[in-house]
Amino acid sequence: YSNIGHYLAAGIHIDEFIISWNLRTIGALATYSDSPTYSDLDRLYPWVQDGGRGKPSDCYPRHRVAIIIPYRNRESQLRTFLYNIHPILYRQELDYGIYVVEQNGSSKFNRAMLMNIGYAEAMKIHDYQCFVFHDVDLIPENDKNIYNCPKQPRHMSVAVDKFKYRLPYNAIFGGVSSLTKEQFQKVNGFPNRYFGWGGEDDDMWNRIHNAGYKVIRYAMEIARYKMIKHGTETGNKANPGR
Repeated sequence: YSNIGHYLAAGIHIDEFIISWNLRTIGALATYSDSPTYSDLDRLYPWVQDGGRGKPSDCYPRHRVAIIIPYRNRESQLRTFLYNIHPILYRQELDYGIYVVEQNGSSKFNRAMLMNIGYAEAMKIHDYQCFVFHDVDLIPENDKNIYNCPKQPRHMSVAVDKFKYRLPYNAIFGGVSSLTKEQFQKVNGFPNRYFGWGGEDDDMWNRIHNAGYKVIRYAMEIARYKMIKHGTETGNKANPGR
C-alpha cells in the first residue's frame, strides 16, 4: 500500500485504489514486441469471443469497458497490441470489448472522428459504462493501471518511454484516456475538425474542464507505457492549426 498517497493526491477514490490491489493483477510487466497471427491469438486467449469481447468466467465483471482504437495501416502493431492487452484486461476482471475503427483512403487521418464513431458503434453492441480511447502503439507496463473510469476523466498514459517517462506538458489528454458514458456525452465527444496529427487531445482537455470536470492521473510508476516502433505515416502530417 505504499502508493496510496499517490492515488489520493491524484483524486482517485479510496475504493478504486483498493480494487486495483484486490484483483489478479501483477504490477510491473514485461512488454512483448511479437506480432502473433490472429489464429495464434485465438489459441492463446480462448476467453476472447468473436468481435473482440472478453470477460471472466469465474466471477462477476467489475466494469463494462469498451477499448476504442483509431487505426490505419498498423496491422503488425495491432497484433502486438492485442497480444499484450488481452491478458491484462482479463486479469482486471472486466467485461470488455476492443473496437478497431479504421480510416480508409489516403486523406489526412482524423483520430478524433474515429473515436467518436467507435463510441457510437460500441454503444449499439453493449451497454458499456466506460470508454478507453487508446492509440494502437502504446502498451501498458503495469497492470495495476486499471482500465476503468473513475469519477473524473482520466489521462492514463502518464509516463511513456518515448518521452523518458515524463509528461510532455500538463494539459495533455492524448495517447490513452478514459471517460464514462455520461462524461463523454456531457463534453459532446471529441472535436471532429482536426485532420492530421495533433490538436484534438488539447481541445478535449478544454472541453473536459469547460464541462466542470478535472483530469486525474495515476502515479507515474503505475501509468507507464511503452511505444511500439513504427514507420512514419505519410497520411498523418502535423495539423498546422493545432
